[in-house]
Amino acid sequence: MSLTEFFHRHWYEIMQSTGEHVWLVGASMAAAILIGMPLGIAVTRKPWLSRPILGSANVAETIPSLALFGFLLPVPWLGARGDRLAIVALTLYALLPIIRNTVAGITGVDPAVREAARGMGMTDGQVLWKVELPLSMPTVIAGIRVATVLTIGIATIAAAVGAGGLGEFIFRGLAMVNNQLILAGAVPAALLALAADFLLGVLERRLRPAGLPIH
Repeated sequence: MSLTEFFHRHWYEIMQSTGEHVWLVGASMAAAILIGMPLGIAVTRKPWLSRPILGSANVAETIPSLALFGFLLPVPWLGARGDRLAIVALTLYALLPIIRNTVAGITGVDPAVREAARGMGMTDGQVLWKVELPLSMPTVIAGIRVATVLTIGIATIAAAVGAGGLGEFIFRGLAMVNNQLILAGAVPAALLALAADFLLGVLERRLRPAGLPIH
């Protein structure tokens, strides 16, 4: 059976697993953004927080994915369901790029722009929401872009703890030494990563103020 025939015959299972994969990544990224951006903002306001916050995120990033899933497995409530465990683990992996880019984006705002905003009578909160965050958003989106692509790849490991997703095909294919099964998981995951990278890249460019260089 050719790969095309295999995909045609098992398209429903592949689409179902792709949906599970998107759910894991989407939930993880939403949590990572809600946690990572405020932490990044906190670092810009209180620089002494940089070491504990970025240090903790760095440590989480360096732990091998299977090991992190294993560490979280005995945790009450988390270990009861594979998807919960996977979302927490993936959120931890996604935090570092988001925190770093939030800090880089806000600290990279021209001090003269900040002073001009304060000269107009803006409070610190208004400067943050009306000046710093809008100007730093392209950099923040770049961090979210990196985190999303990273999370899509790591999410394939979630199948090892029963969270579902495209990793199920990969693990089954490895166990059966079946390249078609492996590709049934790997190809859609790669396409998801490319699509996410492209869409977030478009968003990043649209949010970038005119005249700023594109990296």
